[in-house]
Amino acid sequence: MVFAVGVVLFALGIALSIALHEAGHMWVAQATGMKVRRYFIGFGPKIFSFRRGETEYGLKALPLGGFCDIAGMTALDELEPDEEDRAMYKKPTWKRLAVMSGGIGMNFVLGLVLVYVLAVGWGLPDLNRSTDAVVGSVGCAAPTQGPGPDYALSECTGPGPAEQAGIRTGDVITAVDGKDTPSFADVAAATRSLSGPVDFTIERDGEEQTIVVPVQQVQRWVQEEGESEPHEATVGAIGIGATPSVVEHSALSAVPASFEFTGDMFVMTAERLVQMPSKAVDLWHAVTGGERDPETPISVYGASVIGGQIAEQGIWEAFVLLLASLNFFLGMFNLLPLLPLDGGHMAVTVYERVRDWFRSRRGLPSGGPVDYMKLLPVTYVVIVIGGAYMLLTLTADIVNPIKLFQ
Repeated sequence: MVFAVGVVLFALGIALSIALHEAGHMWVAQATGMKVRRYFIGFGPKIFSFRRGETEYGLKALPLGGFCDIAGMTALDELEPDEEDRAMYKKPTWKRLAVMSGGIGMNFVLGLVLVYVLAVGWGLPDLNRSTDAVVGSVGCAAPTQGPGPDYALSECTGPGPAEQAGIRTGDVITAVDGKDTPSFADVAAATRSLSGPVDFTIERDGEEQTIVVPVQQVQRWVQEEGESEPHEATVGAIGIGATPSVVEHSALSAVPASFEFTGDMFVMTAERLVQMPSKAVDLWHAVTGGERDPETPISVYGASVIGGQIAEQGIWEAFVLLLASLNFFLGMFNLLPLLPLDGGHMAVTVYERVRDWFRSRRGLPSGGPVDYMKLLPVTYVVIVIGGAYMLLTLTADIVNPIKLFQ
């Protein structure tokens, strides 16, 4: 039941993101004196609509996106007599660019708001956290651990084995008993089977040294690889903790932190966009029976299913982060200078402005609007390739979906 609710909630989140994207175009167009004929969510048969002022608002049956019909988006658009002076293609360059970037901007703003909610409500993941075995805290080693679902550690006081031996916060543990430990998880795994004095190799201020730590025996719930449930066991512990993977924020400190985190998200999103063409092979491999790479793109359906999986586990912070990531992706994808994307229309507008500048330098009058009929073949190629990629992604999500939790 929770899974189904999560799927529906995430689908509604996607619908809201699309609705706000199109609203961004509409609001800027109206503010700059253009006529917005229609604003619809979805495609296909009309479910309902109503008119307010000169704009028709409505909902269509297929929740596959939305559209905002602005009079005279291109010179191919037939205009009514009252639309001649308000046609978009006749407006100044800055107004046309503002309208085209309005939807993209809404996705970025919505993503930023969701990141802020995440920062205040749960904290932000530390994307720049070191993967090395950095000691984040030292203290006592709790002698026991309670059963699930919380697995809470018992109370303890005083310094633990690591602190007594001289290990400090910020040290990097590079080896335990001669075994290399590239990550903190490796340190925990290597320590678990030990007891008594053990050599811990650490790196501090660029220098390597060995510290003998008396490993303490404690009771813990352990889940080995291949096991479906944790089991109770006596293991070794030294009283250290990893650096926090999530940084908590107040309502005030969350403001700059959200902008910084959003910048990191932009970089990651751009990297994934660049990788998209190469991922087509991995998607085909998943469709034809191979293992699904969790790093492959997902469709709206696939994202909603993952949202349901996350909700089922009660990890609502991941739910919010996934929705924010989707908005950043939608915004950046629409920036691509390809028709029929917003970025393609922006590229045409910039081309017209640059062309007219060079013409004016030569004493020539401004050129007319770009002939979109000549761009139609390229547009159709983009639509066919993009549609095939979307269909491949959707098929992979149906026949071989990504499963975050086994």
